[in-house]
Amino acid sequence: MQHLNTIIIGGGQAGLATSYYLQQQQVEHVVFEQAAQAGNAWRNSRWDSFSLLTPNWTLQMPGAEYQGDDPDGFLPRGEIVAYFEDYVKRFDLPVQYGVRVTAVEHVADSGKYQVTTDRGVWLADHVVVATGLFQGPKKPAFAENLSSRITQLHSSAYRNPQSLPDGAVLVVGSAQSGCQITEELYESGRKVYLCVGSAGRAPRRYRGRDVFDWLKQAGFFDRTVDKLPTPKAKFSGNPHLSGKDGGHTINLHQFVRDGVQLMGRITSGENETVMLAGDLHESLAKVDKFEADVVKIIDDFIAKNGIDLPAESLPDLRDGYAVENIRELDLASAGINTILWAQGYTFDFSLIKLPVTDADGYPIQQRGVTNYPGLYFVGMPWLSKYKSGLLVGVGEDSAYIASHIASS
Repeated sequence: MQHLNTIIIGGGQAGLATSYYLQQQQVEHVVFEQAAQAGNAWRNSRWDSFSLLTPNWTLQMPGAEYQGDDPDGFLPRGEIVAYFEDYVKRFDLPVQYGVRVTAVEHVADSGKYQVTTDRGVWLADHVVVATGLFQGPKKPAFAENLSSRITQLHSSAYRNPQSLPDGAVLVVGSAQSGCQITEELYESGRKVYLCVGSAGRAPRRYRGRDVFDWLKQAGFFDRTVDKLPTPKAKFSGNPHLSGKDGGHTINLHQFVRDGVQLMGRITSGENETVMLAGDLHESLAKVDKFEADVVKIIDDFIAKNGIDLPAESLPDLRDGYAVENIRELDLASAGINTILWAQGYTFDFSLIKLPVTDADGYPIQQRGVTNYPGLYFVGMPWLSKYKSGLLVGVGEDSAYIASHIASS
C-alpha cells in the first residue's frame, strides 16, 4: 500500500486551488480526478454557447488571477477549459486523471486514512474531499414513467438546439442553466414550456456597473453560513442572468412576451401527462422580490459610502402574472418531444466511511475542517461563506486547509 501525506479527491477548481497551496508549501500530495482531462465540468457539462456567468475578473484561482484586457467580459466555454488546462501545467500540479475513489476509511490504530480507488489502495495522513455539491444529474423518479417517445436530457447533457429532436421543448427548472437554455431555444425558433422555481433574478448591470462588482463591494459574497435563515437555504438555486454576448439580464416576464409558456413546478408525470403545482405566480413573486432585495443592497451601499451616481429604475415587467396557472399538460398535444431537466444536481458523500454529514447530507465541519483529524472538505457553497464554492472565493478556504495540513 502506497503512502502519501495528502490525497485530494477531485480535480475541479477547489481541488486544484488546494493543490496549488500544498505545492507552494512543499507538502507531498496527489490529486485524484476521475475525469480524463482538466476542466471537466466546463468541458463536458456545459452547452456549446456557454459563457462564464461572472465577469472575467472573478477568475481568481490562486496564482492565476485574471490579468487579461477584458476584466468585465465573460469568457466562452473553450477559453475557460483552456484556463484550467494551463493552470495544471503552469504549476505542475500532481493530478492523476481517470482515477475514481470508491472509499475513504479511517485506520483507527494509526490515525491515517485508507483511500481505495479503481487503480489501487493508498494510505494518507490527510484527505481533502473536493468533489463539490454538483456530482450527479438530478432527475425526478417519475421521469421513468413518461412516454418513451420523449427524449429526456439533463441540462448538463444539452449542447445546442440543433442536437434536439424537432418540436417543442419542456424545460424544468428556472435557475441559471434552465433560463439560459430556455432563452437559446426560443431564440432558435423553438416553442418552449418552462417550469418555474423560486431562483431569483438579478440585473446584469445596475447604476453603471456589473451586479457582481457591486455585490462584491457590498460584502454579499462574504456572508457567513451563520447568516442563513435555515440550513437548507444553502441549497437554493443561483439567480438567473447571462454572460452570453457580453452579458445581459434574463427576465421571466420578458420570456412571456417572447412566447415562452411559463408554468409552476412539476409535481408528477405519467405517459404523456405531467402535473403541475399551480404555484407560478407565487414563484414569480419570489423571483421579483430577489431582484428588489439585490437592488436595495446596492442602493444602500451607494448611499452609505456617499458614491455620487444617478438613480436608476429597472423595468417593471408584470407579464407573468397574467399567465394562467396550468395544472396539467398533455405533452403530445403541446408538441413536446424533449424534456430538459434543469433542477440541479445531487450529491453523495457516502464514499467517506465515517459519520461526517448532517441530516441534509451536507458535511459537518468548520471552514472545511471535520471532527476527524486529517479529513477536510473544500469547494462547496457556504462551507464558510457564500463564495466558498465560487471562482472568486474558492482560494480562501483552500489556503486555510492547506495551511492546516502543512502545520499538522
